[in-house]
Amino acid sequence: MKLIECVPNFSEGNDLSVINQITSEIEKVEGVRLLNVDPGKATNRTVVTMVGAPENVIEAAFRCIKKAGELIDMSKHKGEHPRMGATDVCPLIPIANISMEETAKWAQQLAKRVGEELNLPVYLYEAAQPNKERSNLSVIRAGEYEGFAKKILDPAWKPDFGPAAFDAKRGATVIGARDFLVAYNVNLNTTSTRRANAIAFDVREAGRVKMENGKKVLDEKGNPVSIPGSLKAVKAIGWYIEEYGVAQISINLTNINITPVHIAFDEVCRKADARGIRVTGSELVGLIPLKAMTDAGKYFLQKQKRSTGVSEKELIKIAVRSMGLDELGPFKPEERIIEYMLASKADSKLIGMTLTDFADETASESPAPGGGSISAYIGSLGISLATMVANLSSHKKGWDERWEEFSIWADKGQQLKDELLRLVDADTKAFNMILQAFSLPKSNDDEKLIRNKAIQDATKHAIEVPFKVMQAAYKSMEIIKAMAETGNPNSVSDAGVGALCARSAVMGAYMNVRINTADYDDKLFVADIVAKGKEIEDKAIAMEAEILSIVNTKIPK
Repeated sequence: MKLIECVPNFSEGNDLSVINQITSEIEKVEGVRLLNVDPGKATNRTVVTMVGAPENVIEAAFRCIKKAGELIDMSKHKGEHPRMGATDVCPLIPIANISMEETAKWAQQLAKRVGEELNLPVYLYEAAQPNKERSNLSVIRAGEYEGFAKKILDPAWKPDFGPAAFDAKRGATVIGARDFLVAYNVNLNTTSTRRANAIAFDVREAGRVKMENGKKVLDEKGNPVSIPGSLKAVKAIGWYIEEYGVAQISINLTNINITPVHIAFDEVCRKADARGIRVTGSELVGLIPLKAMTDAGKYFLQKQKRSTGVSEKELIKIAVRSMGLDELGPFKPEERIIEYMLASKADSKLIGMTLTDFADETASESPAPGGGSISAYIGSLGISLATMVANLSSHKKGWDERWEEFSIWADKGQQLKDELLRLVDADTKAFNMILQAFSLPKSNDDEKLIRNKAIQDATKHAIEVPFKVMQAAYKSMEIIKAMAETGNPNSVSDAGVGALCARSAVMGAYMNVRINTADYDDKLFVADIVAKGKEIEDKAIAMEAEILSIVNTKIPK
């Protein structure tokens, strides 16, 4: 399924009645999920995040742009954030199975509809704007609402769609397509906007205008010469937030692969310190990808020379504490991380249970979870034990110079643990897919063909899932063996138990591969996967014997 995200910014951050009326338009559209509504009082601006199939998102965006124009009067608007319209900016972001080029076309379609049907001036920006001289949002918005009455009369700033006339009530809207942008504010222990701006100029890519003797330095063409800031793909300004009584650096991270959030935070800390100012924390506006948070957690652990091979939950906790993301309010990962907002509870039904509930569910009269899911879970416990040994070894007194070596092992272990946990639910879902396929109607030849194909597709999937369990569990034995050989000797028995679990996971999953192949018609596929599975099983049994031999030599008899 193609998915795009839309993050419209509305010029109202105080009147919840207005905000709710706008967001309710989104909730009326089938196939669109409203992920986040983030109002700001001082900025008098609300950032909304929604996601869905392109055509559905475009419909929802159109409706809320229309509603915002009806409810917001820009002639009365005041706020700290730059703005030029009731719906100030409306970017589309490719999320899954869609290119930036396709997303840009959807943005152009939305802009055309808004301009023509709502009679509203619309500008394209970023990837949706063919004219790269006017694709930068800050350039389009320069002069803001107050300067727009004059700006729109300039032929160079004729809107891409809609009338070239000043709309005093609604202003103008900027619609585009861009990469995922993280809006991020860093809090300072000062109330000075001037000093906050100085730090912003220090770090932002555009930097500041070069000055000599109180005058701007110009190049040979008469343009101001700039001194670049220290961070690439970063836009920033300083402002004072009356709501919190502090100044902030307001940052847009336009490419977090170039400048991740944790690097921006640390660089602001350095530049602030150089000016005698202290960073007290930070806040996220809208949503952030999971990887950005886990990368931040690993970054701060590495600075402490501690193992980064900890759980996803722990990495997020470290990131939040290190950057003070909860200084101005609670940081709830389930409401701030985009993958968590999109996740279906059905995909993690089993692993979300308590140990008791999981055992009770397994023991019930329901045929699932069965041996495949249990094999995956046993495998996850085996690699969890090895990961524990790696983390204990990384922090062992006197082994400080080896912390990074064990951190790498722990990182690999966490990845395999997460994969095997995912496969716990995946195996049960695969079994349920077979049951659903068998329940399809078969009253005529066409229905029989459709049903048979569904059964075969589901059966193949039910073979592939336990095979993946075999691969992951066997791969984990490399880490288990390394921990038996080089890990903390006090935990060598844990590595031994891990080996027993991993071998059992491989053998149990292989049984499920074989039993599911009985109903699959493609015998060449069956022969190939059974042979590959047998090879993995033989290797796992041999590896278990090798690991247990190492363990038993280290345990006193």
